[in-house]
Amino acid sequence: MGTLIDFALVAGSFVVAVVVGLTGMGGGALMTPMMMLFFNVPPLAAVSSDLVASAVMKPVGSVVHLRRGTVNLRLVGWLCAGSVPAAFCGVFLARAFAVTDAVKYALGVALLLAVAGMAVKGWLGARGGSSSAHDIVVRPIPTLLVGTIGGLVVGISSVGSGSLIIVALLVLYPALKANQLVGTDLVQAVPLVASAALGHLLFGDFKLELTLSLLVGSIPGVYLGARISSRAPGGLIRALLAIVLLASALKLLDVGNALTAWLLVAACAVTFAGWRLRGGLLTRRGDANAAVGRPLEARR
Repeated sequence: MGTLIDFALVAGSFVVAVVVGLTGMGGGALMTPMMMLFFNVPPLAAVSSDLVASAVMKPVGSVVHLRRGTVNLRLVGWLCAGSVPAAFCGVFLARAFAVTDAVKYALGVALLLAVAGMAVKGWLGARGGSSSAHDIVVRPIPTLLVGTIGGLVVGISSVGSGSLIIVALLVLYPALKANQLVGTDLVQAVPLVASAALGHLLFGDFKLELTLSLLVGSIPGVYLGARISSRAPGGLIRALLAIVLLASALKLLDVGNALTAWLLVAACAVTFAGWRLRGGLLTRRGDANAAVGRPLEARR
């Protein structure tokens, strides 16, 4: 049994799984490239093993969010109605037409645009967020379409169960709080990834030793990440979402490791500077409002 475990891969999958638990995304867009770039795993074997491992890993994080009440099950239902059959079909499309690269690059560009949109939105003002994940009014047809497109992409490339769908949910349901967004996305990804994994088990290139190593690292990692994200401040989760989106986009676009690292460091620095600047502006605004309010209080 010990010979089946690659401890370097266990460590890598633990780090990626923490990110998945924290943000609901990044599993396929980070785990699959990690296996291909650092462990020389063939693409189809990486996609197949990642999806099978995710089918076990994602329920662990989902249970944490379900217990915390940060999941909208109506949203989950409409997303899965489109994504589950589409993910199974995506496996056949990938084998029949070899469209993985085209989808990968298109998704990379879409994620870069999403990062820019989140940055602008974060500067202009924090997302409001409803008091409960259950208060959101579900839009069935757009949600069904998001699930269908996301399912196809996941079946083809193993990418999209978090990254693509979470971006679409940001656009469709801006009132969702950050932890509600992560929780809903993690739960909807469970049947979606299971469907794609079944397709790859039947028709892909599943490797037992790869999947075992991924599971040993990813199960505790996703549990830890989900516990943190279900309680963490919304601003922290939004910042992590943006950083993971950027990392996913850069890897999908085949940006080199060194350049990716420098760009992520720069993004973290800009994020920190933006927080400090925006926090200072809000503090000054609050002081000004307090100064205006004091004379009124004195007259009472």
